[in-house]
Amino acid sequence: MYQLYIANKNYSSWSLRPWVLLRELAIPFEERLVPFANGSSYETFRAFSPTGQVPCLHDGGTVLWNSLGIIEYLAERHAGVWPADAAARAWAHCAAAEMHAGFFALRQHCPMNCGVRVNLETVPEALQRDLLRLDALWSEGLERFGGPFLAGAAFSAVDAFFAPVAFRVQTYGLTLGAPAQAYAARLLALPSLQRWQDEALRETWREPGHEEETRNVGTWLEDKRAAP
Repeated sequence: MYQLYIANKNYSSWSLRPWVLLRELAIPFEERLVPFANGSSYETFRAFSPTGQVPCLHDGGTVLWNSLGIIEYLAERHAGVWPADAAARAWAHCAAAEMHAGFFALRQHCPMNCGVRVNLETVPEALQRDLLRLDALWSEGLERFGGPFLAGAAFSAVDAFFAPVAFRVQTYGLTLGAPAQAYAARLLALPSLQRWQDEALRETWREPGHEEETRNVGTWLEDKRAAP
C-alpha cells in the first residue's frame, strides 16, 4: 500500500494535493503525518524524503518526492487521475503546471492557514494580477468543459492542485467572479476537504514561522483551531 508522508494539515498546501486526489479517487494509502519542526524541518523530513520536504510518496522501494511527480506516478497506475477527454486533459495538464510553478504572489501574501480568518491589510498589485489570472483560468475551465469541476464532470488532478487555493479564498476572504467563487465553495464542500479541515482544526501544533507569515499580512478576525 502507498505511504504518503505529509506535514501539518493546517499549513501544508503541498501535502494536500496528493492527499485529496487519493481520497477523491478512493485509492488506498497510509497517511504518515510528521509535524513541522520549529525552524527547519529538513533533517526530520530527510528520514523519508530525499529533499527534506513534503509530500513524499513511498510505494515499496519507489520514492516520489514531488507533488507533480507523485500525481504522474499515480496516473500511470490508476484511472481518473487526468480527464479521459484529450482536450480536457491537455488543458488540465497546463493549468496544473501553471499552479505548480506560478502564482507566487498568492503563495507569498496568502500563506495557507486553514484555521484562521484574516482581513488583508492590502492587496498588492502582484496579488491582484494572480487573482485575476486565477479567476480567468477557473472560469475558462468551467465554461469549456461544463463543470462542476475544472476539466469536466469528475474531480481530477487539476482540481487537486487548486484545492489549497480554495482554503486561501476562505481564509483571506478573497474575491473572485461568481463562477470561480462557486467553484471554490464546491471544493470546500467535498467530504475529503471537509475531513482535511476538521483534522487541521484539531491540531494543537503551532509553528512560529507559519504563524508569523499569516499575522504579517493582515488582521486576524477569528482562530477556529483547538487551543495549543
